[in-house]
Amino acid sequence: MKGIHARTEDPHTTRTDWKNLRRLFPYLWEFRGRILLALSCLIAAKVATVAVPLVLKHIVDALDMEQIALQLPIVLLLGYGALRLSTGLFNELRDVFFARARFHAIRRLSSEVLAHLHQLSLRFHLDRRTGSVTRDLERGTQSLSSLSNYFVFIVIPTLFEITLVTAILFGSYNVLFTVITLTTIVVYVVFTVLFTNWRMHYRHLANKLDSEAHSQAVDSLLNYETVKYFNNEKYEVDRYANTLNQWEQASVKSTFTMSLLNFGQATIIALGVTGIMIFAAKGVVADEMTIGDLVLVNALMLQLFVPMNMLGIVYRQITYSLADMDLLAKLLEESPEVQDKANARALNITHSAIRFDKVSFSYTSERKILDQVSLEIKPGEKVAVVGPSGSGKSTIARLLFRFYDVTEGSITIDGENIADCSQDSLRSHVSMVPQDTMLFNETIRFNVQYGNPLASEEELQQAISLANLDKLIAKLPDGLDTIVGERGLKLSGGEVQRVAIARAILKKPKIIVFDEATSSLDTNTEVAVMKAIEKVTKDVTSLMIAHRLSTIVDADKIYVIDAGKVVEHGTHVQLLERNQLYSQLWTLQQKDAEQEQQLLS
Repeated sequence: MKGIHARTEDPHTTRTDWKNLRRLFPYLWEFRGRILLALSCLIAAKVATVAVPLVLKHIVDALDMEQIALQLPIVLLLGYGALRLSTGLFNELRDVFFARARFHAIRRLSSEVLAHLHQLSLRFHLDRRTGSVTRDLERGTQSLSSLSNYFVFIVIPTLFEITLVTAILFGSYNVLFTVITLTTIVVYVVFTVLFTNWRMHYRHLANKLDSEAHSQAVDSLLNYETVKYFNNEKYEVDRYANTLNQWEQASVKSTFTMSLLNFGQATIIALGVTGIMIFAAKGVVADEMTIGDLVLVNALMLQLFVPMNMLGIVYRQITYSLADMDLLAKLLEESPEVQDKANARALNITHSAIRFDKVSFSYTSERKILDQVSLEIKPGEKVAVVGPSGSGKSTIARLLFRFYDVTEGSITIDGENIADCSQDSLRSHVSMVPQDTMLFNETIRFNVQYGNPLASEEELQQAISLANLDKLIAKLPDGLDTIVGERGLKLSGGEVQRVAIARAILKKPKIIVFDEATSSLDTNTEVAVMKAIEKVTKDVTSLMIAHRLSTIVDADKIYVIDAGKVVEHGTHVQLLERNQLYSQLWTLQQKDAEQEQQLLS
């Protein structure tokens, strides 16, 4: 496929890998006592493992004697069995001691990454695909478990065993045995590292395509209804299959090159073992070594190169895991676009007076969304912001929540600049009822109580009543325990909005923002929702971002925005009398309403 051959990605540098490994260390070191016990068991298991061929040598030599003392072989055989048993015992104890450290580290890392993702600014989440992010999170946290397992269960034991075997060969036999062994190991490691690094770009590409395919599948399922509306099932499947086809090509190349690597490793091991056995056999013929020595050398080599072969596989897996960890590290390195100042104070709201003072804002430098916008909301007032689509109305709500910081000017509440206050304290005082309310696939109770998980049953029922949600709940067989479905799809648009209003009320905010909360509703449903809104806004300061002007005729003040600027403001009556943009919008909407009524009648 196009792009498979042309696309390459640089392998991770040693500096990056070590940086990621250092990032993991604190998560594991919290249970350092258990890790040290696991390492002690590891050492004991390897000592027992290396001792097995030594006992076997003495058994063979004893059986090779012309006159065998029956007791001696039995004692050695019992010792041989005991060493085998202790190897298994210490390995299992190592697993038991290390389990707590490993799983606790995964839990901590997963929780911290999710917390970090929630701290990132809105722009990051709008630019990234959720499916891809969750895939990176899944693979990255799993890489922590893999890396810790590889190092504790394979890398460290193998290195320790190599040291023991080399010491035995060097201390007991011709130095040539040690030279051949170390040469084989060095050639094996160098070959494995160089070849693996050469073929790693296929793994990186496969990872990228895997995340992309997963993201496409998630997007497709989340937009199930849209897919059905446009008969695009085949288009979605083809798009997904095309990405998987590219993934398949990269994965096949990765597997093929891995087979070449495995064969090269097997060749190096075979040559090393053959060379050592030739010299050992010559030693036996020359009467410089016993049959037991030959068995010992053979057993040590086989025992050493079995984990060495595993070490080659593990190196590849470690490299893959480091690649996965790097994706997670990049997520953790993302900095929130909106950050609290070092001396940010908690916002203390008493009157809920809001003021936008010559506020300008741009998502990108090429396009200004708001230009010198000034507006004021007095305590307890209901103020509306209206205007044509794309005029910047919803951006005002996002700036009030500090999802973005203003480019110029300031936003104050009770005279305090929200940029000087902590985001957490600001948002604790403000509730939002958005146009497209997203509900959790949980019960109505869960979704309403999400506004304040610590609210009492009485407070919950009061919020439900204020939102005119009580009659609906009374009709449902499961009442508050009714599951609303993915994004609330089991409820109507008006019911979803009333759940959102109840949730906003339960938060007990000083300020409520309604961001086109009724624009997607039919007329009858809109009336029901507006009744709920009227109840809610009696005792709080409210900002209504509106498309339908009929919903804000009772507002204390209306600001009209066009192309990012406030072009007029006043009450509904005052604005109609001026016969400017507001009046034109009102006339157009009234005509549309009349035509809709004629069609229905």
